[in-house]
Amino acid sequence: MRTEVTPAERLEDAFRAGREARRALLMPYLVTGYPDGDTFVALARAAAEAGADVLELGIPFSDPIMDGPVIQRASTAVLEAGLRIDEALRLIERAATESGIPTVVMTYYNIVFRRGTTEFAEEVARSGACGVIVPDLVVEEAQEWCAACTKAGIAPVMIAAPTSGPDRLRALADHTRGFVYAASTLGVTGLRDALSDRAQTLVASLRGVTTKPIAVGIGVSSAEHAREVARYADGVIVGTAIVKAIDSPDPVAAVGKLVRELRAATGRS
Repeated sequence: MRTEVTPAERLEDAFRAGREARRALLMPYLVTGYPDGDTFVALARAAAEAGADVLELGIPFSDPIMDGPVIQRASTAVLEAGLRIDEALRLIERAATESGIPTVVMTYYNIVFRRGTTEFAEEVARSGACGVIVPDLVVEEAQEWCAACTKAGIAPVMIAAPTSGPDRLRALADHTRGFVYAASTLGVTGLRDALSDRAQTLVASLRGVTTKPIAVGIGVSSAEHAREVARYADGVIVGTAIVKAIDSPDPVAAVGKLVRELRAATGRS
């Protein structure tokens, strides 16, 4: 029996529970501090109450390579309002505490490097988050970062692309904890009418090299998409559609409504 559960283990336990319940976990994405600090925390709480299993919380960055225009605009607004890393981490701590569900931070390596790999991993652990996604860190250069995450007890989450071959997928899976992030398509996040058929092929390829959970993101925009992904993946990540809903007159109600719709679609028949 484990006497103390690390943040990474808490994330893994969430996916284990999802598998036992025969459903994919719903993982909404929020931009930290958007549209303002208090509303951001209220959105995290509302998403959890509406059925979110894990929250992905993006730290705004001035030069994102993975974020589409909706998330870029939100991040720019937060940065222009003066949010800096220390405040972002405090908001992530509040969101993690008030939502009561596992949270995963998404950031870029420039932030990790400037803070220091060991220091940043420890800061994330202190914030209550369970793991970190760094989309611009390639697996060949990830050893130091992964070691820092292991020491801090958090999960380094690696991203697999549809173009990755078996050897690279195996390396990504070996370096990741919590789950492997499977990018449904090449390019940035955004709303799409249909999912690429590459997503299911990528998940199948990952199943051939790892037993770790796999969550699909990029382009998952609707309950229909979530239902499709839930048939073959362990997690469904929804970003742009969530951030777009925040621009509604009542953002907390709008995000809660969308999360409930998405959550209803993530079961397996």
